[in-house]
Amino acid sequence: MGEIRVGTASWTDSTLLASGWYPETAKTPEERLRYYARKFPLVEVDATYYASPAQSTVELWAARTPKDFVFNIKAFSMLTGHPTKVSALPKDLRPETDKANVYPDGLTAQAYEEVWSRFLSALDPLVEAGKLGMVLFQFPPWFTIRRDNKQYLIEVAKRCAPLRVGIELRHESWFKGDNAAETLDFLREHRLPYVCVDMPQGHKNSVPPVLAATADLAAVRFHGHSDKWTSKDIHEKFGYLYSPRELKDWAPKLRELAGEAEQTHVLMNNCYSDYAQRNASQLIDLLGAK
Repeated sequence: MGEIRVGTASWTDSTLLASGWYPETAKTPEERLRYYARKFPLVEVDATYYASPAQSTVELWAARTPKDFVFNIKAFSMLTGHPTKVSALPKDLRPETDKANVYPDGLTAQAYEEVWSRFLSALDPLVEAGKLGMVLFQFPPWFTIRRDNKQYLIEVAKRCAPLRVGIELRHESWFKGDNAAETLDFLREHRLPYVCVDMPQGHKNSVPPVLAATADLAAVRFHGHSDKWTSKDIHEKFGYLYSPRELKDWAPKLRELAGEAEQTHVLMNNCYSDYAQRNASQLIDLLGAK
């Protein structure tokens, strides 16, 4: 069985800070990250989806964590085809528009290339420290199984090389009927790590929890099963605490997945209060993970 790392999708969420999970001695961002890194070997940075990080910030992440700690970085929204706030773009790359949001085709070709370049360059401190696990590309619900979308997945991998990317798909077409095998075969052919998700079913953006390793790295993200999944309140959407029974049922499945890859990353994304941290600790105990 390959190595399993378990972590959470945030260490700075406001409801986590208010939950009492951090000791009173961890009052600053530095102290909180150091404390988190003593508890878990992995974290996902979601803030990078909303804006490219400053390289100076990434340098601090690398400096404040142990040598073998790993960061997964969520790709900037512009790079996955999501609407991006104009204010989130560097001032010199912002288009002249009255719109609050912009898509990739709203930028000049030169500006779009610069967005890619600056995002990847900002990650250099983690790369140099050997602490970058993957760049997570979470595609929008309207990103369907089409030839041009498959080509974009290949393009993403080429742009990021030699960095490892993770592919999270959120439209049912990728897994409907025979498409599931086609999707996984395509990812394997191009050595693209597939990111499995556990999430509420029956919604337009629901995908089944297909567990498969398509590269040397496997990944699973746990979104929870909130009955308020369609809420615009992010804490209602992800505010779900997995029961011990649910996690116990997942443990053998995760072990089996880890048998297919060199590394398996398990991220609790049920980020409300200390739910993710509590569930991640429980999974570590169940899996005997690092």
